[in-house]
Amino acid sequence: MIRTIAIILLTLSTAGAGYFGWTQKKSNSAVTEQVAELTQKVEEADKKVEATEEELAANKEMLPPLMTKAQELEAVKAAFSTGTVLKDLEAVYAKEKKGLSPERQLGLAGVRLLTNGTKDPATVEAFQKALEMTDWKAQQKVICAAQNALAAAGQPVKVMSECTAEAPEAKGSSKAETKDAHAEKADAKEGHGKDDKKGGKKDDKKDAHGPADAHAVHWDYEGAMGPENWGKEFPTCGRGKSQAPLNIKGPFEKVRFSVAPDYKQGQLKIVNNGHTIQVNVPAGSKIRIDGKPYDLLQFHFHRPSEEQIDGKPSAMVVHFVHKNTEGELAVLAVMLREGNENPGIKTLWTHAPKAEGPEVVPDGVMFNPANLLPKEMDFFHYDGSLTTPPCTEKVKFFILKTQVNIAKEQVSDFPFKLNARPVQPANGRPIYTN
Repeated sequence: MIRTIAIILLTLSTAGAGYFGWTQKKSNSAVTEQVAELTQKVEEADKKVEATEEELAANKEMLPPLMTKAQELEAVKAAFSTGTVLKDLEAVYAKEKKGLSPERQLGLAGVRLLTNGTKDPATVEAFQKALEMTDWKAQQKVICAAQNALAAAGQPVKVMSECTAEAPEAKGSSKAETKDAHAEKADAKEGHGKDDKKGGKKDDKKDAHGPADAHAVHWDYEGAMGPENWGKEFPTCGRGKSQAPLNIKGPFEKVRFSVAPDYKQGQLKIVNNGHTIQVNVPAGSKIRIDGKPYDLLQFHFHRPSEEQIDGKPSAMVVHFVHKNTEGELAVLAVMLREGNENPGIKTLWTHAPKAEGPEVVPDGVMFNPANLLPKEMDFFHYDGSLTTPPCTEKVKFFILKTQVNIAKEQVSDFPFKLNARPVQPANGRPIYTN
């Protein structure tokens, strides 16, 4: 009996010891896992601390230049704080009979900002006015400056991505896809036109060869986005069946109507839009085609001529871009051959910007587009397209048979060595003559 009790007690002791050992092992395993997890978190924290220390060190290096810029800004603000400069500037600008340019309006707004700060309603109003006066995109810097200033003042304005610090600097034409000087000033910039998101055309006064829209696609006359590759981004350029320019050669079909320009003298407004030299024409100049009036919007130049006569181009060509009340486009082309100096070209080249930038309006300089026309108005005619992206079709082309002289030196002074699209397939289109 005693022996049996002893065996039972021994068995219970052994089982209890085993259970205790098992529970201790399980507890130790959990502790080991917790220690490993905590060790990993400590290592990650150490890495974050190290990265933070590196970032802090880098920021400390940037701090002195930023402090210097802040001191410079404070010094500039202090210089304007009396308001004397602002009053003087307002007095000078009040005498401007023609009104302020967008650049001067922006400068005035900047002085108000330095003098009165962003909480001043006059400052906000001045930047808003600069924004309203500015025509995208030839003056993108004006737009960006005004938008950023209004945003800083807490105004509900959406700043375009091109105006952020991270965005690459856009050219006044970017050479972004734009409205061709060909017919689009609203797509009356022949060749550089672009439809807006609603299916309509852009503003008639937009630069034909220059940038049209903030997100326009880049194109050029050479390289990866040269004419042979325009079709990749602009399908009509590659698939259109009525593309321009053409090689003018017979046989010709006869027409009986005439082309009659009625161009007026007006203030010279000239721009280098990154693709050509373009002159924007004040309202009033027209052309009548078979008695139907078309308004002259602008004219621009190509080197060499885009059109060819029996396979031969001229030194240059000037395209006069017109649009009627139905939105139809018509381009009058005047071929320029090397010869004597052209007085009209001399005036234009004197004021034409050598580099891409905003429109230039020289004080007191008047110009009549008729100065670039020959006396005879006999023409060749065909239905074509804009000669630059997006290559929109249904553009009427009239190429005058009589060419106008331009001096060899004047050709060399044109800031674009090549800005002409190669001739396109006729695809059975008739070419007419009067």
